[in-house]
Order: sequence, then structure tokens, then C-alpha cells
Amino acid sequence: MTEKYLKLAHFSDLHLAGRTARRQLGYLDELLTAIVNNGCSHIVITGDLVNSANPADWQVVKDALQKKGLYAWDKVTLIPGNHDLINLEEEIRLYNSLNPLGNGRKKRFRRKMREFCRFFSELMTGEEQDTGFPFIKVLKYSDVTLSLVLVNTVSHWMNIENPLGARGYVSPGEFKALATSQVQNAIKDSFVIGVFHHAYNIYGTDSLIDQAFDWTMELRNRRELLVAMKKLNADMLLHGHFHRFQAYTAGGIRIINGGSFNVNPRRYSEIVIGGAERGTQRFVDI
Repeated sequence: MTEKYLKLAHFSDLHLAGRTARRQLGYLDELLTAIVNNGCSHIVITGDLVNSANPADWQVVKDALQKKGLYAWDKVTLIPGNHDLINLEEEIRLYNSLNPLGNGRKKRFRRKMREFCRFFSELMTGEEQDTGFPFIKVLKYSDVTLSLVLVNTVSHWMNIENPLGARGYVSPGEFKALATSQVQNAIKDSFVIGVFHHAYNIYGTDSLIDQAFDWTMELRNRRELLVAMKKLNADMLLHGHFHRFQAYTAGGIRIINGGSFNVNPRRYSEIVIGGAERGTQRFVDI
């Protein structure tokens, strides 16, 4: 790459319904084609790739990226959302039939997370091996160095605290890992973007029904995550989960909500890094 700037594309919440969802897959092919033709060098997808937590549906995503020649560590970064890891019907069925202890739910969740990370390992570590969260990608171009700090915000299902499996939480272990000097040194002198699934802001109303819905969607320790990102000197944060295309600021950091491909498959967020600006963002309609 010879340009003095980098174009990054970001979209989220595909909620693909499997291989039979041909219309969705056609839209995805069109979106990926437009992103490539627009000169974007890297794509970030912030979770909820599928709607079922079924590895067979993960394969559909992998196939779509491979078809466009995009299934590579330096071309695409993705993370899981709650729909990729939690089968809500199964969790409720197991709870009602067995009423298992919370440790069982945590173990199932961790197994599914490991399975997801192994399945998409080429996009995470660049090698066929296990990885975990948080992890960092440092992408070096001719005049731009981009550091992506990937954090998992998906939490296991709980019948009271997380009844829809959609509330987010960052574990203490992730915060501890983010605070190490190794992370600081790895991302030094680069444009730093924090990447996670859950929304920092969910805009509710005075309606009690809306407030209850907001509670089921919230990132429980969002302020702690923002503090951690500020300590890393993050320039920007990317997320999905809340199906609105938004750009807003919190704590002096620009935050971009990639919206939902499932709602509007013809829109994505474009971020330009380098050149005269430290980093600019706009939503592009194809």
C-alpha cells in the first residue's frame, strides 16, 4: 500500500439465518464488493454474525469472506456477539428441565467461545491456534500503523441477571490484561481503536417498557471499559448490538455504532486514518 492514509470499513449485526438465506447472502456479497471497490484496506465486523450460535452458520460467514478473497488476518477482523455464542432456547430448556448451577452455564459459554475462536482463528491470531480475549492486532501500512484492541463483552446466560443473553459484561481478567505494559508497548505510536460488541450508549425513552428493554441490552460495566480505553489512549471505539447507525462521543473518545446489516444491508461506516486528519468517519450508502 502506497497511500498515506488507510480506509477502514466497519459494519455489524448481520444476523445471518444460514445457507438458505439467499437474499441476505446476496446483500452481503454486494456490500463486500462495494467496500473493496471503495478502496478499504481492512474490514471490522463487531459481532452477531449469525442468529443461532450454530457453527454451521459460522461457516456461511467464512465462505462469504473466502469467496471475495477477504478471509485473511490483514483484511478482516471480527468478534462474536451474543447471538453467535448463546442459544437462548437451549439455555432456557436446560434451566427449566435441570435447573443447573451457574457454573454449568459458564462452562457451556466458555466452550462455545473457545469453539468460535478456533473456528475464526485465522482472522484473530493469523495462525490455526486458540486465542482468547482481549487480543490485539497491529496492522502496519506504509505511513499508518493501526492497532485494534479487541475486547469480549458477551456474558453467559443467567435467568435473572441476563434473561435474554443480551446484557454485556467485561471480565476482571480482561481489564487486568489490558492494563499490562505489554499492551501499552505493543500499541505505542499507533492509531488505536477499541473493538467490542455491546453498545456504550443505548438511548431509551421515558417509557417503562423501553427502559426494561434497555436494561436487557446494556453493557453493565461500560464506564470501566471506557476508563480502560482512555488509559490505552484509544482514538476511537467501534461497536454494534444496538441496531442504529450512530456516531457519538463519551469521555472525549469518538464512538461508532456500526448499526445492523440485517436492518440496512446497504450501509457501512468508513473510517479514514492518516493524511491531514487524525481520523475521520462517515456512513456510506452503496
